[in-house]
Amino acid sequence: MRSDLDIARDISLQPIGKVASAYGIPEDSLDPYGKYMAKIDHRLGAKTGEPGIGKYVMVTAITPTPAGEGKTVHTVGLSLALNKIGKKAACAIRQPSMGPVFGIKGGAAGGGYSQVVPMEDFNLHLTGDFHAAAAANNLLSAAIDASILLDNPLDIDPATVTWRRVVDVNDRALRQITTGLGGPKNGVPQETGFDITSASEIMAILGLSDDLRDVRVRLGRIVIGQNRDGKIVTADDLECAGAMAAILRRTIDPTIMQTTEGTLAFVHTGPFANIAHGNSSIVADRVAAKYCDYLVTEAGFGADMGAEKFFDIKCRASGMRPDAVLLVATIRALKVHSGHFPTSQGRPLPPELFEENTDAVREGCSNLEAQIKNVRSFGVPVVVAINRFPTDSDGEIRVVQERALAAGARAAEISEVHGKGGEGGEAIARAIVDAAESGEADFQFLYPDEMPLAEKVKALALKLYGAGSVEVSSAAAKTFADLEAKGYGHLPVCVAKTQYSLSHDAQFKGAPSGFVFPVREARLAAGAGFVVVYAGSVMTMPGLGRTPAYKQVDIDENGEVVGLF
Repeated sequence: MRSDLDIARDISLQPIGKVASAYGIPEDSLDPYGKYMAKIDHRLGAKTGEPGIGKYVMVTAITPTPAGEGKTVHTVGLSLALNKIGKKAACAIRQPSMGPVFGIKGGAAGGGYSQVVPMEDFNLHLTGDFHAAAAANNLLSAAIDASILLDNPLDIDPATVTWRRVVDVNDRALRQITTGLGGPKNGVPQETGFDITSASEIMAILGLSDDLRDVRVRLGRIVIGQNRDGKIVTADDLECAGAMAAILRRTIDPTIMQTTEGTLAFVHTGPFANIAHGNSSIVADRVAAKYCDYLVTEAGFGADMGAEKFFDIKCRASGMRPDAVLLVATIRALKVHSGHFPTSQGRPLPPELFEENTDAVREGCSNLEAQIKNVRSFGVPVVVAINRFPTDSDGEIRVVQERALAAGARAAEISEVHGKGGEGGEAIARAIVDAAESGEADFQFLYPDEMPLAEKVKALALKLYGAGSVEVSSAAAKTFADLEAKGYGHLPVCVAKTQYSLSHDAQFKGAPSGFVFPVREARLAAGAGFVVVYAGSVMTMPGLGRTPAYKQVDIDENGEVVGLF
């Protein structure tokens, strides 16, 4: 089997300006980064009475295995297929974090014949947005430490500081650290830690802002802690937000690239859906929608994760409303959800998953049905794409199609976009067009702004995750009460939990029900505009496994990257 990198390198790339011009994008709105990438002026999609002319399609998935089920492949592949059937389409995807690129999952450019190219540039650095986000984040950390050490003019209570440093590498040793050791010249000793850059509030601000001015305003609103009188302290109070905005001034412009079939791809921001809001940016979607008949945008992990945050957080901020959803499923993942095939990060999937077992598929379809229900609860029509592998039998596929249609999907089509590109996704493209143009979409949020924070979490846990009740720790309850007293109770919640289960526990497969959903902690992200709620044992800094992907990556005698997947 040819590698994704081999396939990508065989593609005859067009200059990025030529790709953009085919969509009617003016050349003077582009700032090229080499031949095949460019920054595009975010002001092309400036907020108006009508966000865009194109249909708006979001791609999500069932609860995945650690190997992933092909959601990015289908975000890219659906855009290719829509072009094949005569629609002008583009895709909008997130920039990959180098954490998973060098960890377990590998790159995030899609795969096979449905990729964003050049894939090595896409997966490594791109146009530098991640580095700028990390620099701005860590400048604020340094400003906090310096202010506390040097006379503490804001009377910051060090015990209340919640702002953490970030780095775009999986590094478990940085999860919990003590800074300021080595004497008074090195600062005030403080317990803190690092998050991965994708989980930074800076990344969320870039993803949810309207324009550069909005970025500056949101940066100023960042709450870093409190003073000794209990008053909040912000980045503006530290007089740091202006410098942060200067660092980020170019990052508000999305990057454009091309796919394996010359379709335009918008790449911007990279938040994880398990520990952040998990979606590409509002500005990328607005610009793309202005120049397309169909915009295909991606939300991270399963429909209980990135899709819910797309609906309840991103759509709240953008004002854009989805016309249809594509939900990706695989036979192997459905077998895992039968509960008979244990999986774990860093280990190969059990070989039994690739043997015919219609009973296991039938049992595992409980997860598919739950995720279809989750999408439908927001009033959006859903089409299921069955990402076919060579070992999938016709009988197994029939089971999935029957159960998907019975659960409320408009269609359940076989997809082969990985192996055939757009040609392999024409059936799902036609089904998406049928759904998007049916007028069926009647979008609604899961909860109103005025609902108390704890009740918002309860609505998610009981309606989407399948919980029987919610247990809020005393610390989280105190935070909720404090935030509501300070005027933040209207914000949506962004739940951080495992991506490998509808519940908080990765071991609970299928569609678990009746469990107690534990809320251990909550943190305010005032600049981003949501409250992060931590459930179970989820961590905001991943660690490397025993066989990390970086061991395969190198450069050859010509200086070309090898080993990426």
